[in-house]
Amino acid sequence: MPSFPATRLRRLRRTSALRDLVRETDLSPADLVQPLFVVAGEGVREEVHSMPDVRRFSISELVGEAGEVQAAGIRAVLLFGIPAGKDDTGSGAYDDEGIVQMAVRALKDAHPGLLVVTDVCLCEYTSHGHCGFVRDGEVDNDITLELLAKTAISHAEAGADAVAPSDMMDGRVAAIRHQLDEEGHPNTPIIAYSAKYASALYGPFRVAAESTPEFGDRRGYQMDPANAAEAVREAELDLDEGADMLMVKPALPYLDVIRRVKDATRAPLAAYQVSGEYSMLKAAAGNGWIDERAAALEALTSIRRAGADVVISYYAKEAAGWLA
Repeated sequence: MPSFPATRLRRLRRTSALRDLVRETDLSPADLVQPLFVVAGEGVREEVHSMPDVRRFSISELVGEAGEVQAAGIRAVLLFGIPAGKDDTGSGAYDDEGIVQMAVRALKDAHPGLLVVTDVCLCEYTSHGHCGFVRDGEVDNDITLELLAKTAISHAEAGADAVAPSDMMDGRVAAIRHQLDEEGHPNTPIIAYSAKYASALYGPFRVAAESTPEFGDRRGYQMDPANAAEAVREAELDLDEGADMLMVKPALPYLDVIRRVKDATRAPLAAYQVSGEYSMLKAAAGNGWIDERAAALEALTSIRRAGADVVISYYAKEAAGWLA
């Protein structure tokens, strides 16, 4: 018998065609969602200094950008709004003439085949920067549910294809599902930010969305980064309440959580490669420390490999070009 093993795994790594033939995880533009920021004004294409190559758009410019995203093969966008003014109750979030509501109508008129998902939260709209109604220095869970449901209804009535509550209030999926059904939107899906961690990687987003908390932090409602079993409980509760798709956020530091949630629920699962993940790659590439294309595609593939059916990423449009 030969001393060397008969099985040589390198045989199937020898050429690009062989590697493609046995690849276990695919990454395509159809798997990706592009987040977009919309602001008030005309002709605005404003650079976000904390997120290289990411911009905030006024509605007309947003429509043009969404067309480019769709042309690149991306089928869905996730919309965040930055209102002209803020108040204690975040009333701009559920204003039928609010920035997101107007943007949804414009996007659906211009690009009816593009899937428009809206972030449902109050943090961009409140003067204090928290994700809900604040009473005595704390976010009041149950009052916030009413405002979130109003927000989801206003988005659905504007034409949003799906709503994505990101607030991490207990019971918000049930509240939103009930209100959508009651007000004539039973077919509007809910993409629940089920396991949203109190991460240090949201900083660049908070600059873009102007949503840094004025006091305290969000640890009282977002998840402890040390917990994984709790993420499964959150996901299962959201499914019981009527969620159509689950989400884990952030992605790369929580690949184990993505896998655990996917294995436990077998439900459609999204993962959000957040602003800090994106900006770290951009910064390293800008300094010449990494090959940006190779590193970004490796990161996106790893998220898919962990179990995510959908990856929300600021790299989506750029990655689609690399994958073409």
